[in-house]
Amino acid sequence: MHQIATCAVDWHAVREDFPILREQAHGHPLIYFDNAATSQKPRAVVDALRHYYEHENANVHRGLHELSSRATEAYEQARQRVAIYLGAANAKEIVFTRGTTESINLVAQAWGGKFVGAGDVILLTEMEHHSNLVPWQLLAERTGARLRFVPVLDDGTLDLEQLPSLLTNEVKIFAFTHISNSLGTINPVSELCEKAHAVGALTLVDAAQSAGHLPIDVQELGCDFLAFSGHKMCGPTGIGGLYGRAEVLDSTPPWHGGGEMIVTVTLEKSAFKKAPHRFEAGTPNIAGAIGLAAAIDYIEQIGRPAIFEHDTHLARYAAQHLAELPGMHIFGPTKQRGALVGFVMDAAHPHDLTTFADQYGLALRGGHHCNQPLMRRFGVPGTTRASFYFYNTTEEIDRMIEILRDAVRFFS
Repeated sequence: MHQIATCAVDWHAVREDFPILREQAHGHPLIYFDNAATSQKPRAVVDALRHYYEHENANVHRGLHELSSRATEAYEQARQRVAIYLGAANAKEIVFTRGTTESINLVAQAWGGKFVGAGDVILLTEMEHHSNLVPWQLLAERTGARLRFVPVLDDGTLDLEQLPSLLTNEVKIFAFTHISNSLGTINPVSELCEKAHAVGALTLVDAAQSAGHLPIDVQELGCDFLAFSGHKMCGPTGIGGLYGRAEVLDSTPPWHGGGEMIVTVTLEKSAFKKAPHRFEAGTPNIAGAIGLAAAIDYIEQIGRPAIFEHDTHLARYAAQHLAELPGMHIFGPTKQRGALVGFVMDAAHPHDLTTFADQYGLALRGGHHCNQPLMRRFGVPGTTRASFYFYNTTEEIDRMIEILRDAVRFFS
């Protein structure tokens, strides 16, 4: 990566580390504003994957030969890298998964299957991604537990005045998103965790939209679980992680059964390893973990405080200029927001608008963004979403505004 000082980042130089940004779409320079769905990958991550497959490719933990030792060391170093990145007390608090969705399903099925029963309450919010809704619905159906939801106000923030009546001692777990993938709302994680613990509830934070954008320290946040995806933070697809407080993970039974997660096996019974390996049955995504560690190294060279300042500036800049377009409705907080803007244009359905933009090389995302209940809350079938990362620029936003202004004329 280019040598970049975190106090004065040359963001245009950063773009040179991402070869895909020089691609064209429909004959136009690519403007990639779909980072909330997945981010692009720098050369450093691609090189790390190539190095593994060319020099270290072997299965981990089980072999006594040289390549297996190399692979195991790289894989476990990646776990340590994630632990440091998230501020975990120990690398044993990090479980590798396919990403946020699998992490939440692990908690809902393994932890929830043991500790949530009939009459218990699972508290969520109305802004949750389906990944932090459907697993809890399935758990509630199996156990007879009940779901409650913190409402969302018109400005896109949580109605925290309702919290005392919702967050009672019946609540076993309060699971909520850090940054909304549709509204850009940044929720007060520390405050919510503190209030949950005051009534004896555990907490799970969906950090899919925050892990690559801002500093996270799970001990300062006070959460019991935190889930994230590598592919949204410059890492490969199919890798992510679950942070779990040591004592909570230790009390959680296995989820998947198979090789690697066992100590002894007889025909009648098995004894299982301690966390995290108890939750990593079978051959893991070794290359993905190594690529994730490379992505973390890359992000940390820039610095998450600088990334957060840059990304939120882009979001504010985009919201301000989108508001100047006729017939435009912008969703989410007007003050601080995460690195995305969701909007609806009177002249066109989100799908039509996104298709129009694509013809000019602009990659947006149109639809419900796996937030169907939230879309119903705001009375829309979906929104168009522009989401940003540190390799995006205000010049690209200016070009987006030009394209959308043309769209208003076209559809009107």
